[in-house]
This record gives sequence, C-alpha cells and structure tokens, in this order.
Amino acid sequence: MNNQPTRIAVIGLGYVGLPLARLFSTRYPTIGFDQNRHRVEELMGGHDSTREVDDDLLKKALDNGFQCTDNLEDIRNCNVYIVAVPTPVDHNNHPDLSPLIGASTTVGKVISKGDVVIYESTVYPGVTEEECLPVVEKVSGLTFNRDFYAGYSPERINPGDKEHTVEKIRKVTSGSTPEIADFVDGLYNSVLVNGTHKASSIRVAEASKIIENSQRDVNIAFMNELAKIFNAMGIDTHDVIEAAASKWNFIKLSPGLVGGHCISVDPYYLIQKAQVYGVLPRVMSAARRLNDGMGDYVANCAIKLMNKKGVMVKDAKILILGFTFKENCPDIRNTRVVDIYSTLTEYTPNITIYDPWADAEKSRREYGIEITSGDTKTLEKQFDTVILAVAHQQFRQLDIRQFLRCENGVVYDVKGILPKEMIDGRL
Repeated sequence: MNNQPTRIAVIGLGYVGLPLARLFSTRYPTIGFDQNRHRVEELMGGHDSTREVDDDLLKKALDNGFQCTDNLEDIRNCNVYIVAVPTPVDHNNHPDLSPLIGASTTVGKVISKGDVVIYESTVYPGVTEEECLPVVEKVSGLTFNRDFYAGYSPERINPGDKEHTVEKIRKVTSGSTPEIADFVDGLYNSVLVNGTHKASSIRVAEASKIIENSQRDVNIAFMNELAKIFNAMGIDTHDVIEAAASKWNFIKLSPGLVGGHCISVDPYYLIQKAQVYGVLPRVMSAARRLNDGMGDYVANCAIKLMNKKGVMVKDAKILILGFTFKENCPDIRNTRVVDIYSTLTEYTPNITIYDPWADAEKSRREYGIEITSGDTKTLEKQFDTVILAVAHQQFRQLDIRQFLRCENGVVYDVKGILPKEMIDGRL
C-alpha cells in the first residue's frame, strides 16, 4: 500500500456492493463503480431500488463524500479495489464467469503498483487466483504478488434481512501473502461490529463460502423430500417439524421454493469443479434436482386440491400471491414462482400474480410475465384458487379467502404461514 491512506473502490453496486461501499464510506474515502448508468444516477439521487440501503442512510453517505460513478477515471486513484459482481450460471447450469472476468478487466485498467484487489463474489476454489488475477495481470502489465496483491472475503449479504446487516456480519477474510491477509483482515475489522475469521488461504475462503449455501440447499432439499412423503401419507409436514423441533439438537427448517442468486446457484459451481477432480457430488446434485422441481410440485398439489373440491381446473381463475424469490425483498432473480406459473398455464390462461415488492417492468423483461401490485380490494371475490407463494409481511395480514369467488375455492399455502382454518393445503 506504499503507506498511503486507504482509498476504496467497490466494483458492482448491487445487493452486495452497495451496502458494502456505503459501510466502508463511513471510515474511508469510497467510490462505488457500476457500468449501469441508470443505477448510478438512481443512487446519486439518493434512492436504492433494491431497498438494501435505506434512502436516508444513502443520502447521509452521499452528504459525507460517498459517490457512485460509471466513469473508470474516477476510480483510478483508489488503491483498494473490491469486486462484488454476480456469479450466475448459464442455461445448462454451468458457471458463468463473464461478470468476474469483466470486473477483473476493469480493475486491470486502473490498478497501480502496491494496490490490492479483493474479491467478494461467490466462486469455486481457485477462481480468484486461476481465472481472475491472470486477467488483471494481462490488462495491467503488472505482476501478481510483486506489483499488486489480492484478497478474498466472501459476501454474506442476505437480501431483505434488516437484522443481519452488512456491518453485523462476521466476515471470512484472506490474502495472497501473510502480510496482505493481515491487511485485508484489518480493513474489514475496522468497519465490522462482530469481527472476522481469517482463513489460511484464498482457496479456503472461497470453499468456505460455497459450502455455506450448498449446505442450506441440501438441508432444504431434505425437508422438501419429507414434505412430499408426508403429503402422500396425509400428514401435515409442519406439525411433524414442530414436534421434531422439541428435541434440543434438531435443526428446524421448512420446506419451500429455493430460488434467488445464492442457494439455488452456488452449488452448481462446486458440482462442476468437483467433477474436474473426478468426484461426482451425488448428494448436492440430487438436492439441486429436487429443489428445482418444487414449483411444478406445488402447482400440481393445488390442481389436485381443486379436483377434490370440485373446482374446474380448465380455464380456472388463479391468483398467485408473490413473485420475488423470498419475502420482503424485491429480488426476482431465479425466482421459482415462475415454475408454479408455467405449470398452471398448461391448464388455464387466467392467472394473476400480485406482488407489491416486485418490479413489474423487470418481471416483464426477464420472464415475460405481467405482475400487478395495486390495491388488493380490486382482486376480491374473483378467483377459484389462491396460492400464497411468498411470505411478504403484507400477506400475513390479509384474509386470503376474500379473494375467492366461491365457497369451494382453494387456498394453498406454500410458506406455511397462514392459520390452518384459512387454507385447504400447504407444502
């Protein structure tokens, strides 16, 4: 660092990058960089459409010197570059490293001798040193671990979670040399309430992150499998879970849809890398298949209930409450609610999706699906079936049966949050 004051640039201002950049700006001169000019203009205007940073908090940060830009020259004088871009999969569920490669190219254009680049994006072990840093070297003409250095501190942002905010998360840190590991650890410790865990290497830090989400994926898959078993037996799965949870060491989880950009994506990174080493991760692969099929399963459960109650499935009017991948969050990335919708469209075109959190334009652009978010009174007594797909706080306060137009209408609760007397079935 050439004993210079720390000046930070955060590359990527999404669900991870913006909260991190805002936090670092409380202690260091910080610039957020994003290629999306509309996103930059939105943030500089004091509004975050992801709702991860409250507008008042963002405006305070801007007043105190934090800035966002899409101009590369604005971050040239920084000496710590933190990369927080998405790591998606393609249509074959193969890792797509193009955002990381692009961000590494960006860093390579501005990095100078003595600078440090830190990656936060979730990857399989080896990506930082084998894929990203060679790009930085090639573009910059500098030599890794001689002219510039690297760290890895995996993100742990939980979209929509206002309790486990970025400053309260305990972070894993690592560095490309022992000295840089200490520097990276100290940098994060300076803004975090609950400190850090310094990993022994970048590869260990990468691996630690990817198993966090893979473990949750496997555990939820087990609960989903149990739900299928108990539903077939006519036993309420949630009652079973409550009973089992009375034991001190039972891990209480619920069945459900597994979408979003983390749990439903990250395991594919480790699955593919494991196969390169000749290991076939059967449990993880089976969990992915099971969880990816739950939307179709939910739709068929609702159809089965409709048939039992004498509701004509063909051309039925169906209301789906919620479209985002999780509650109290506008993120629609990889939402599995789309699978419920797709299965139901085989029987009826009369499907309405209501979600006060989802962006209608993004939903239309990314999925070709229309979302409504107006007054719920306009939806009353219109539908044969209502499926509660996302546990938004607003839905917990609704009388769901008010949307049914007939006494024998069906209410299906995917999230298991409604009173039993209000529903006809739940996952």
